[in-house]
Amino acid sequence: MGPPWTPSSPFPSQSLLPVSIRMEGGPRLRSGPHEPADPGGGSPISAGRPARDLPQLWPDGGRSGSWEEVQKHNLRTDQWLVIDRKIYNVTQWKHRHPGGHRVLAHYAGEDATDAFLAFHQDLHFVRKFMKPLLVGELAPGEPSQDRDKSPQITEDFRTLKKTAEDMKLFETNHMFFLLLLAHIIVMEGLAWFTVFYFGTGWISTILTAVILAISQAQAGWLQHDYGHLSVYQKSTWNHFFHKFVIGHLKGASANWWNHRHFQHHAKPNTFQKDPDVNMLHVFVLGEWQPVEYGKKKLKYLPYNHQHQYFFLIGPPLLIPLYFQFQIIMTMIVRRDWVDLAWAISYYTRFFFTYIPFYGILGSLCFLNFIRFLESHWFVWVTQMNHIPMDIDREKYQDWFSSQLSATCNVEQSFFNDWFSGHLNFQIEHHLFPTMPRHNYYKVAPLVKSLCAKHGILYQEKPLMRALLDIVGSLKKSGDLWLDAYLHK
Repeated sequence: MGPPWTPSSPFPSQSLLPVSIRMEGGPRLRSGPHEPADPGGGSPISAGRPARDLPQLWPDGGRSGSWEEVQKHNLRTDQWLVIDRKIYNVTQWKHRHPGGHRVLAHYAGEDATDAFLAFHQDLHFVRKFMKPLLVGELAPGEPSQDRDKSPQITEDFRTLKKTAEDMKLFETNHMFFLLLLAHIIVMEGLAWFTVFYFGTGWISTILTAVILAISQAQAGWLQHDYGHLSVYQKSTWNHFFHKFVIGHLKGASANWWNHRHFQHHAKPNTFQKDPDVNMLHVFVLGEWQPVEYGKKKLKYLPYNHQHQYFFLIGPPLLIPLYFQFQIIMTMIVRRDWVDLAWAISYYTRFFFTYIPFYGILGSLCFLNFIRFLESHWFVWVTQMNHIPMDIDREKYQDWFSSQLSATCNVEQSFFNDWFSGHLNFQIEHHLFPTMPRHNYYKVAPLVKSLCAKHGILYQEKPLMRALLDIVGSLKKSGDLWLDAYLHK
C-alpha cells in the first residue's frame, strides 16, 4: 500500500456524517472516523461476538491473562489488543472499525491505551462498542505496559495531557477556523476575478494559478483539522466540514485520507505500518532499509542519487501524477459514492469557472499546473518533520517516546505557522491529534519539560534547515545503500 512518495499529513480516509459508507475491507455502517454507529439498532458489534459467547481462550480457564498470552494474538486472523488493562478481541470487528482495520491491526498484541485516548473524543460513546469485544483483563501481577515501554513516561504523559485539558487547550476558537475558511474562499474568488478582469495572458494566468495553489495548500491544512475532529465537539460537524473542504474545495476523498493518515499517526515512521514510509522501491529511508536493500543487492533505482532525483519525481509529481488519479480510482473501487459526489462537485465548479476562459484542454492544463505548484508546497512541508527522523521497524515504544522519535518541530513564526498549517508543531500535533492547532504553542513548553525530565530529544529547527535536512537524509540513506550494495 502506498504511492512512490507518500507524505504524511494533510491532504491525503474515513469520515462521514450520518450516511452509509463502505469501510475498507468491510461492510457498510453509519458512522464517523472514530466513533461507531449507535449500538441502539443495527449495530455492527455482532461481528465481534460478545465475550460471554466466545469460546474459552485462556489456558487456565479464567478471564485474566498475561502479556505473553496477549502477544500470541497478533496474527492477521487473530488479533487482540489491550486498553486500560482490559483485553479486547478485534479480529472480526476491525473490519467495521470506522478508522479502518489497519489501525487496529497495527496494535495487535500491544497496549493501545494512549492511541485510543488520542484518537477519540467521546470516550463514553465509544466504550459502548468495546464491551462485546471484551475477552478478559491482565492478571493483577502483570504490568500495564507491554515489552519495554516505560510506565513512568506513560504516567507522566497522561498527567501532562490532564494538565492540558485543565488549561482548556482542547477547546476551540471557532473564529480562528472561520477566518481560515474565509481566506481560502476569498482566494478562490480573487483567482476568478484576476482572469475575468485581466484576461488570459501569461502573466495573469500564472498569477491566478499561484493564487489557486495557495488556496489549495491552505485547504489541505484546514481539511486536516476537520479530519482530526479538532474543530467541533460534535463529530458530525467535523465530518461535514471535512467532506466540504477536502471534497468540494480540493476534489479529494475524506475516507481515503483518513485510512492513510490515521495509520501514520498510530505508528509514525514504522515500516509496514506507516504508509507514508512505503516508497515502493523508489526511495530508501532511514538506516535499516537501505542496508537491507544493499545486502540483498536490490537496485530498483540508483539510490545513491535519490537526493537528486527526488527533485524530479517527488515534489513536482506527487499530487498531479499520483494522488489525483489514485484518489479517484480508490473512490470508484471502494464504491465511495458520497466522497465521489463531493469530488465531482469540485471538478464541476472548476471547469464551469475556467472553461469559458481557457477551453476544455486549456482548463485541464491549467488544473494540472495548479496541482504541480501545490505539490511542491505539500511535499516539502509534510516531509520536513518526518523523513530526517528515525525510520525503522516496529520498536514497541510507549506513545510519547514513539512520537518524539519520529517527529521534529520547526521554529514558530507567523509565516511558519501559516505556511505549514501549524505543522511546524508536529510533535504537539502527534501527541494530541484532536487538539486545535492554535493551542499547540501553549502546550509545547509542557512537552519540552517532560522531554527534559526523561532525557528525550525535542528537536526544533529553523525552516530552511528542516527543508535541507530532507535532502540530507535522503543522501545519507542512499550512501548507506551503496556501501552495503558494494561491500556487504
